Amino acid sequence: MGEPAVWIAVLVGLAAGAGFGAWAGRRLRRLVTEPDGEARRIRSDAEIERQALLRESDIQTREQALATRAEAEADLRAREAELAEGETALAAQAVRIDEEARLAGEARDGLAEREALVAEREQDARALAAEVNSIERDRQAELERVAARPASEVQRALVEGEVEDARAAAAQILRQTAESAMAGTQIRAAKRIMGIAVGRFSGHDLAERPQFVIALSDLRPGQVPPADADLRAIEAVTGVQLSMLEGQLALRIEGLDGVGREIARRCVNRMLKRSISGPAAVTRLARGIVVDVERETLDLGRRAFSLLAIDRAHPDIVKLVGRLNFRSSYAQNQWKHSVEAGFLCGMMAAELGLDIAIARRAALLHDIGKALTHELDGSHASIGAEHARRLGEPEVVANAIGAHHADEPFNSPYAYLVAAADAMSGGRPGARRQAEDNHMAKLEEIERISRAFPGVDEAFAVQGGREVRVYVDENRVDDRGAASLSSQIAESISREMTFPGQIKVTVIREFRAEEIAS
Repeated sequence: MGEPAVWIAVLVGLAAGAGFGAWAGRRLRRLVTEPDGEARRIRSDAEIERQALLRESDIQTREQALATRAEAEADLRAREAELAEGETALAAQAVRIDEEARLAGEARDGLAEREALVAEREQDARALAAEVNSIERDRQAELERVAARPASEVQRALVEGEVEDARAAAAQILRQTAESAMAGTQIRAAKRIMGIAVGRFSGHDLAERPQFVIALSDLRPGQVPPADADLRAIEAVTGVQLSMLEGQLALRIEGLDGVGREIARRCVNRMLKRSISGPAAVTRLARGIVVDVERETLDLGRRAFSLLAIDRAHPDIVKLVGRLNFRSSYAQNQWKHSVEAGFLCGMMAAELGLDIAIARRAALLHDIGKALTHELDGSHASIGAEHARRLGEPEVVANAIGAHHADEPFNSPYAYLVAAADAMSGGRPGARRQAEDNHMAKLEEIERISRAFPGVDEAFAVQGGREVRVYVDENRVDDRGAASLSSQIAESISREMTFPGQIKVTVIREFRAEEIAS
């Protein structure tokens, strides 16, 4: 507490004394009317009492004033101590700020010196870079003068040489790897397993010829060829094209969809047999046949899974398997081919101790992409693998589908077995048929592609087009180049031709040392 509090306490005491004095005066005035002796006695007692009260009030007032003063002095000393402590802290902070300001100034001075040094070194570096560039230009000009060729041309030649060497080395490594993988013991074991599988299987032997032309020359009396409007109605339902040959003696069915071609063929035959005409009637007939064929397709898919004794797949996959019945490859029915490959693959898996059900499933589904290739872009192997994954087939099955034509890497033994079963089913005698002219054209195309490479003297397609033997000039092609050339020819044949199975490329480099004795 400060001095104002002391003064407030004094004023409170004086006010109390004044109040008491007023009370005593009123008491004396009341006693004036009383008798003199008694009044004097009362006045005397009152005066004594008043004096006592005044002294007591004065004492209390002084004590309160002293207590208030002592409290105020104690508070003042505490505040003076706090003020002294704050002044000490401010002094210390001022010292610290001065020290930090000094250090900041020194750092600023050092930074300015370093910036100047960096700027000087950057200038020296630019000068050195310019000097190096000048020397490099002079050196390149001198090299170009000595080599009599531009630097870009020399660089390109060096790069091409390195790339060629790398390709040759890689081809040699691949060839050695393939040869080691196909060593005698493995070849004999593989042939034994394949022979056992082929010997155990008994299936269809002859290729089928799908009917793409319907003869109209032997119509019964009263029958007339289908009208153009009726053919257009069939096309609208089936998505294939129907056209009359010259003289209206035959009707050609053209289209990529085998199911659509089959629906159109059945529709035309029933039209002729029942004498149905008119676009509306033909459309109703075609739609009824569509329902019949779809039901037949689903039954064929279920039958394939039942024949191979494997679990049923997604309904869309079952339908795709059934659609293969209306697709042929070199006159081989693809539904029968898939079932046959399933049996062969399962037999080989049994010989190797693998899961027969997985092997059969992968082989049965390996060509489902052929039922979709007229609708989507890409190879039937990659399309089939994508659909199998999307519809919930195991990855080992999907990979076997995608890898059976090397569109994907072989990630499991089942992928190799499916590729082998596919080749065995398609390559056995009587499985596929090819016109003689087309066969000879295929052999000539293989030989033409092989002869187009530099260093090749001659090329001959042998074993029905399943192997091509290439003879090279030993002075132009070394051993490493021969290994690289075989890979390049194989890649070119795969890129430019479409063929079932595989074509083996054999590059022969013969070294002859001749001398004449006389």
